[in-house]
Amino acid sequence: MDYVDYYTALGIDRSSDKDQVAKAYRRLARQYHPDRNSAPEAEEKFKQISEAYEVLKDPQKRAAYDRYGAEWQAARVGAPPAEDGWQTAWGQSGFSTFFEQLFGSGAHRAGGWDVFGAPASENLDLEAALELDVLEAYRGGRHHIALRDARTGQQQTYAVNVPAGVRQDQRIRLPGQGRQGAGGRRGDLYLRVDLREGGPFRLRGHDVYATLDLMPWTAALGGTVRLQTLDGAVDLKVPGGSSSGRRIRLRGRGYATGERDQRGDLYAEVRIVVPQYISPPQRRLFEQLTELDQPKDTSL
Repeated sequence: MDYVDYYTALGIDRSSDKDQVAKAYRRLARQYHPDRNSAPEAEEKFKQISEAYEVLKDPQKRAAYDRYGAEWQAARVGAPPAEDGWQTAWGQSGFSTFFEQLFGSGAHRAGGWDVFGAPASENLDLEAALELDVLEAYRGGRHHIALRDARTGQQQTYAVNVPAGVRQDQRIRLPGQGRQGAGGRRGDLYLRVDLREGGPFRLRGHDVYATLDLMPWTAALGGTVRLQTLDGAVDLKVPGGSSSGRRIRLRGRGYATGERDQRGDLYAEVRIVVPQYISPPQRRLFEQLTELDQPKDTSL
């Protein structure tokens, strides 16, 4: 694979922070993964963005890349840069496991696993993404994950206790579960929390958003409906005349802020849905409403 500028590969500026790097990588990885994109250039593009992310996500590797510039390619394949002989070797993630990590195909609900390769000759620590939805992250608890070593292809299942209320990019350390080095010493495994957008809840800061589906008559007349929250179902009073997009606020029902007993809010966003089947009496009532809604002829 020819040398490419890692910042260009991810479509980011050199001033981009760690969160911007990760966001760009996740977006492009979903777009170009060969199991999802059949275009001839997709696999090569995926390799480029994976290599770019491996370097730019790590402050030390990124600093080295910024320092050596075009000589990074020589360092990557083992030829020492002209200045001080710095070099490293990289592992590569397996395509099928990475696809499971992104989209949950054939994996535990917490996500499939794939190692983002660390420098094999120097660093025994491993890192993998722990994919959780908002409810799983809020509740925490015990999860079983299958991790595949990118170098050996071996897969091993681990049990991890996820603390309740974990946040995006928070890391969970599993001591002694990394690679084994000389003399039997083992590194650690770090699981980086990746909150996926799917599921019934969406997290924005400390506030949680949930979709509230209403039938037209409930939206028009108001009423009490059941709403699922992070803490279970509650009865929610819906004001009459609620149009799609209206937000009903439940104070203190959002995500933990990290301060003692403090939480964000939950917003139920109204979405009016139409039943796929209506009975004959219901049809007649809708027809009557349609007639009542017709403008009156005021001409003389």
